[in-house]
Amino acid sequence: MHYLCPLCSAPLTLTDRTWGCPHQHKFDMAKEGYVNLLPVQKKNSKDPGDNKQMMFARREFLNEGYYQDLSDRVNALALEFGAEAKQILDIGCGEGYYSQRLFNVLSQHHDCDLQGIDISKSAIKYAAKRYPNLAFCVASAYEMPIASQSVDLAIRIYAPSKVEELQRIMADGGILITVSPGPSHHFALKQQIYAEPRLHPVSAAYIAGFECLHQERLISQLELTKSDHIAHFLEMTPYAWKFTDAQKQAFALQGLSCELDFQIEVHRISR
Repeated sequence: MHYLCPLCSAPLTLTDRTWGCPHQHKFDMAKEGYVNLLPVQKKNSKDPGDNKQMMFARREFLNEGYYQDLSDRVNALALEFGAEAKQILDIGCGEGYYSQRLFNVLSQHHDCDLQGIDISKSAIKYAAKRYPNLAFCVASAYEMPIASQSVDLAIRIYAPSKVEELQRIMADGGILITVSPGPSHHFALKQQIYAEPRLHPVSAAYIAGFECLHQERLISQLELTKSDHIAHFLEMTPYAWKFTDAQKQAFALQGLSCELDFQIEVHRISR
């Protein structure tokens, strides 16, 4: 692990259960095993990121395997383009679902370390407790406490970030795999909400400072019949608050079907 102090950017070292820098800034590890590297003065709200309710809903939905095809495809691309990666970072890792599955695949081929960062303390707390073999910290993707040029392979699934930070943290030849909504993603939900629903934009497959090596769309149909699975799915989408209670009850009774459309890209740092 190569953490930087979020206050002065000096390297952090771990002594007992405390991360500290040469300027005496100290950050204690929580009992679950994670470290909080998001100082109070850098928070935009009291509890940034997904709240416990959203985190729980996404955790339960992902654990049912509905997005496993996406995880499997990301892992396959990681093996194809970053098979020798030693230092791996999951940007916006949430509860660690994709992190752990990626680590399981890569660690079968060679020794590697995986770190996950997310701005949601609730999500990181769960991830660290469930996956003690990985390293997790609370941090912003816009100002990552990760050493420069230290990451061989990074994944960014639905997480916003700062281009300059991506450029900074990637090691020479480093691979970045991104996932974003494809044009028809969740379109059936939009049809229930908007008079004139719009498609998501097609990705330009461009990140400044990177070369795009591969681009694809992963398309399937999601079919949900169990009421609790439907409730969890709706709660984890950005459209949750737009549905009335009556609409949610109708979904629970009739089932829910909608499109899954993921844009997946593989980029390599160019410097």
